[in-house]
Amino acid sequence: MSEEASCQSEEWLTRALAGDAAAFGMLVRTHQRSVFSLALRMVSDRQKAEDLAQEVFLQLHRNLAAIESGAHLAFWLRKVTLNRSIDRLRREPKLEAMPLDAADGVVSEAEDADPLLARRLSTLVAQLPAAPRAVLLLRYQEDLDPTEIARTLGMSVNTVKSHLKRSLSLLRERFADTARSST
Repeated sequence: MSEEASCQSEEWLTRALAGDAAAFGMLVRTHQRSVFSLALRMVSDRQKAEDLAQEVFLQLHRNLAAIESGAHLAFWLRKVTLNRSIDRLRREPKLEAMPLDAADGVVSEAEDADPLLARRLSTLVAQLPAAPRAVLLLRYQEDLDPTEIARTLGMSVNTVKSHLKRSLSLLRERFADTARSST
């Protein structure tokens, strides 16, 4: 988020805390894309991601007084989105991964990106267990460092680094296996 957007977010937060419903709506519009995108990548289902995003913003409305700043709001939204996603994944039976091609426009891709490669990688990431998947998404989608990931997920930094190392190794192995089987 740019500095200007951050200042605007701070203003909307202050107004929302004072009871301004329109300001709360602006906070939701500002953060809905990142919340939805993170939820979608966790649960691999557009409808479930929409439901999760709605639950997150309802929880935000109920807990708005606990939010201290714009930076705290972004941290809080990521943490709640991931926790709710992990809870949902634990409650539901394991389903076969769905490609994320239905997520057009959620995250822009480079013009020269390989859509087949991206789809294969998304499918492999979706097959990871919930906690390692959350760590990977926070690291490579949200661009957080291991210390911020540990704080967001309530894990030790070493656990985060371990999840990153094992998950990347597993993804490389599975990717190589799928590449060999498709040739």
